[in-house]
Amino acid sequence: MPITPFLQGQPFDPDATRAMGVAFDDACRRLGLTDKADRATEIVARKIIEVAQRGERDPIRLADAVLKSFKPNE
Repeated sequence: MPITPFLQGQPFDPDATRAMGVAFDDACRRLGLTDKADRATEIVARKIIEVAQRGERDPIRLADAVLKSFKPNE
């Protein structure tokens, strides 16, 4: 499931977009999300974009940031 529909003109370079896409796929898979119209899927995408806007480009750390937001006590 691509993250690009959620970017809405955000100014990310191709490498950042690729990293976010990998993180998005990983986070959705680990959370069991398969429907891009699902509100939870949109929240995952927005969280990845938010973390990437702060400069993170590592797909593992991007995905982990999302998972931590879903499980704040870990």
